[in-house]
Amino acid sequence: MSGPLEGYKVIELAGIGPAPMCAMMLSDMGAEVVRVDRLADAGLGISLPKKFNYLGRGRKSIAVDLKNPEGIEAVLKLIDSADALVEGFRPGVMERLGLGPEICLKRNPKLVYGRVTGWGQEGPLSLSAGHDINYIALSGALHAIGRSDDEPPAPPLNLVGDFGGGTMYILTGILAALLEVKNSGKGQVVDAGMVDGALSLMTSMYGMHASGTQKDVRGANILDSGSHFYNTYETKDGKYVSIGSIETKFYAELLEKLEIDPDSLPPQMERESWPAMKEKFKGIFLTKTRDEWCQIMENSDICFAPVLSLEEAPEYHHNKERGAFVEVEGVQHPAPAPRFSRTPSAIRGPAPKTGVHTEEVLRDWGIAAEDITALKSGGAIK
Repeated sequence: MSGPLEGYKVIELAGIGPAPMCAMMLSDMGAEVVRVDRLADAGLGISLPKKFNYLGRGRKSIAVDLKNPEGIEAVLKLIDSADALVEGFRPGVMERLGLGPEICLKRNPKLVYGRVTGWGQEGPLSLSAGHDINYIALSGALHAIGRSDDEPPAPPLNLVGDFGGGTMYILTGILAALLEVKNSGKGQVVDAGMVDGALSLMTSMYGMHASGTQKDVRGANILDSGSHFYNTYETKDGKYVSIGSIETKFYAELLEKLEIDPDSLPPQMERESWPAMKEKFKGIFLTKTRDEWCQIMENSDICFAPVLSLEEAPEYHHNKERGAFVEVEGVQHPAPAPRFSRTPSAIRGPAPKTGVHTEEVLRDWGIAAEDITALKSGGAIK
């Protein structure tokens, strides 16, 4: 198997959320990723059978007693020859383990040391527990998501904080730092706080707010369901379609497909008319099934798509034609993204059992057989 990161070695020390997804993507892109697991199950997050732990796919697992100095030394020996490390613990945990960046970079000056946390490495909240919903609350993103100020903000799954503000920023930082190593010969620490990432994702919204285009209330703006031309609508069969006809020419085509005379309507951007227009569109979309609307609106410039369920998405013709899902051990995984023309990414197997590769990894990464035996007999590894 190949991939743009073939030949790179990555150590993963993480629990749940953005760091494992970052490690998954690095593996999909060809890096050899070794996950350092605890000897005993730490009971982190939602427990899934290995077959369904999609974020754990594609790497090797070693089981190490991180309270045992010999176990820590074994991990440091792996770090000596690693290109990157990604960890997702609270600030100070890696330092207390003896695996902090100062120690690791002294041993391996070219190491890219990636750290992803919720609140960041410093600040009044840095040591507090939190989850995606809390991080995006501080960024303004959560406040902005919802259909009405009369209803509570709507949690957008954990996509904005964990995987948008966390995974994508730590991944981008690690890749950028790996490129910079080629120029300087020196590694560095990449600090990705999910609050910072979520704030960065909100950059355009803050610009729109500063200009007066984005009101600081839910359900009153173009992109938050306030407009009739960027919204979802129920169909006759109880399903939904999505419309994103922002641009004038797209909106004109939408009206044509809906058989509405544009001269009979108020201007598209007249906000006062949006509630009435949403009701008008709502009534029209209820007259046909979702499939009927697909026949009318697909392959047009309306900016249209059916709202698919998790069951439906793998079977949708566009997704099937592009191979957007890949079968691994009888279950469908979203395929690796992005796509590369010359060095394609690939899923390198399902999530491994804890510690199944311990001896193999230690041996392949240069630790002597007698040292591995000693580590095992001393309970430092499994």
